[in-house]
Amino acid sequence: MKTLKFKLYSHKRNRYLKRMINASGVIYNHCIALHRRYYKMWGKHLSCAFLQSHIAKLRKRNPFWQLVGSQAVQDICQRIEKAYQLFFKHNKKGVRPPGFKKVKKYKSFTLKQAGYKFLSGNRVKIGNRVYQFWKSREIEGTVKTLTIKRTALGELFMVVVVDDVVEPEIKFTTGRIAGFDFGLKTFLTCSDGSSIESPQFLKQSLNAIKKASRQHSKKLKGSSNRERARKNLVRKYEDISNARRDR
Repeated sequence: MKTLKFKLYSHKRNRYLKRMINASGVIYNHCIALHRRYYKMWGKHLSCAFLQSHIAKLRKRNPFWQLVGSQAVQDICQRIEKAYQLFFKHNKKGVRPPGFKKVKKYKSFTLKQAGYKFLSGNRVKIGNRVYQFWKSREIEGTVKTLTIKRTALGELFMVVVVDDVVEPEIKFTTGRIAGFDFGLKTFLTCSDGSSIESPQFLKQSLNAIKKASRQHSKKLKGSSNRERARKNLVRKYEDISNARRDR
């Protein structure tokens, strides 16, 4: 299994994907409410199969819910079931049951085998509309799932999980053996005595984060300038996260 992440082009057509994410958030909250109501009435856990069949009936009468594909709705029910099973197994360790989420902060929906189709070039068809993405690498193997994610900045990413990927064979170019030791102060210590210091990306960007955070706190709550400053602060943290991942 391999996960590939691509960024979608900014386009006014993306509002349909964001609407689908909002619809997924409404369905998620409704499923959580059904779980709690069922437990209060019967004192039992609501099964995933029963929940899926009930939501399928509700979708037929709700056009807004029909924006989300049936398989995406099934995935929402299955994720809630996994969260509850984790709670039943580790509740003594502090694991809490799944709760409600704000629709505007709901992040993603997942399509399994239907609802999408990859076209030539860097285009993908989701539902009845075609979207473009930054194709930074080729998609090799069998596509298992496709997830559309929304960030705190409102940008959309496409996460593709593929299977049957042929990994390149790594050949050794030398017969020498080396040892490495990871540490807290020194990132890597080699057996030959050399060392690699920790890059400390957060410490390097601390001044930029302080400045962005100070600008955000000075803006009036609810204003456009505060929202612009919030997005600027989020971008600073994303830069650090991307730097760590690229390292």
